[in-house]
Amino acid sequence: MKKTFLAVSIAIASLGLTTTAIANEEVVWTCSESKQFKTAGNTEKIRIIWEAKSYELARQTSLPGSLRYKNTDSGHDLVVLGNKAMLFNIKAGVRLADFCQTAEMKSGKLPYLFAGAEAFVPN
Repeated sequence: MKKTFLAVSIAIASLGLTTTAIANEEVVWTCSESKQFKTAGNTEKIRIIWEAKSYELARQTSLPGSLRYKNTDSGHDLVVLGNKAMLFNIKAGVRLADFCQTAEMKSGKLPYLFAGAEAFVPN
């Protein structure tokens, strides 16, 4: 009985570690004009790596079918739609990267950030 309980506990713990590892895995986004950034995290909070610097962005209220992540200190603002993302710096008032997609998005799938988020309804 104790061996079975131990085996089940180890299996459950390993599932939790796998979920955490996937959430922390970096995802590459390629954009127009040969720009690129990486993200890691989940639906509520992400880390973005832009131009060799890392920023924590928290989810903001957004329109249905979109996700928005912002860091008010740095000014970074990531807007994610079903087919593309755009990275802004709202402090500088500039669009840093446009028409950004992950490999999954290029094959017609939704971005991983939509997992567990509200359903995306295309127009």
